[in-house]
Amino acid sequence: MKQLLEIKKYKLLALLLLISFTSCKKEPKTKNIQAVETSRTGFLPYYNSADFTPNWLTPGTKEEKGFHKIPDFNLINQLGDTITQSSFNDKIYITDFFFTSCPGICPQMTDNMFKVQEAFLNDSDVLLLSHSVMPTTDSVAVLKEYAKNYNVLDNKWYLVTGDKKEIYVLGREHYFVENDLGEPKNSDDFLHTENFLLIDKNKHIRGIYNGLNRASVAQLITDVKTLQLEM
Repeated sequence: MKQLLEIKKYKLLALLLLISFTSCKKEPKTKNIQAVETSRTGFLPYYNSADFTPNWLTPGTKEEKGFHKIPDFNLINQLGDTITQSSFNDKIYITDFFFTSCPGICPQMTDNMFKVQEAFLNDSDVLLLSHSVMPTTDSVAVLKEYAKNYNVLDNKWYLVTGDKKEIYVLGREHYFVENDLGEPKNSDDFLHTENFLLIDKNKHIRGIYNGLNRASVAQLITDVKTLQLEM
C-alpha cells in the first residue's frame, strides 16, 4: 500500500512538472503576438496643403496618382552637377531648407540630417536633399566646403543652390515647409524653417518632421522603413 502511494506521488509530481514546462514554453509566444499587434502597420498618410491634414489614400489607386506631387526643378549641387526630379527617379528622399552661414538652427538640422544619412548609409533607395535659402551667397564652392565640414556624402546627400525664386516657390507652394498659415509671402520674405519632409518614389509628401527634435527625427527614420515596405 505504501509503495502504491509512492508511485502515485511521483506520477503527480511528474504531471505538475509537465504542466509547468508547457506553460513556460507558451508564454513567449503570447508576448510575440502582442508585439506584432501593437507594432505600426498600414500606409503612411499623404499631404497636399500647408495645414498638413493627413489624407489616407491607397497606393496605386487613381486618387493617389492624381494627388499633389512635387514638380520638376533645376538646381545645382555641391559638385556643380545639375539636380532635377529625374535625379530622384525610383528614390525616396528627405528634404529641408537651410543656409550655410546660419548661426542658429541650421547646424542642428544638419547634424540631425547626418543621422538620417547614417541610418541609410548603404541603402541606395534613400537620398537627402537640402536647399539653400540664400543661393546668392551659397555658391557651389561654399556648399562644397560646407559638405566637407559636415561629412556630407556627395552621391547620397545633395546640397543645392540655384534660382532663389524657384527655391522659395518650391518650399512654400509645393513642400509647404513654413507654418505661417494665411500669410502670403514672396521671395523677398525670408524662408526659414526647421521642418524635414519625407517624399516617396512618386513625388508625394508622406511626412513632416521637426528637424531639431531627436524623437521626431527617429520617427522619420522609422517612417522611411515603413514607406519602403509599401513601395
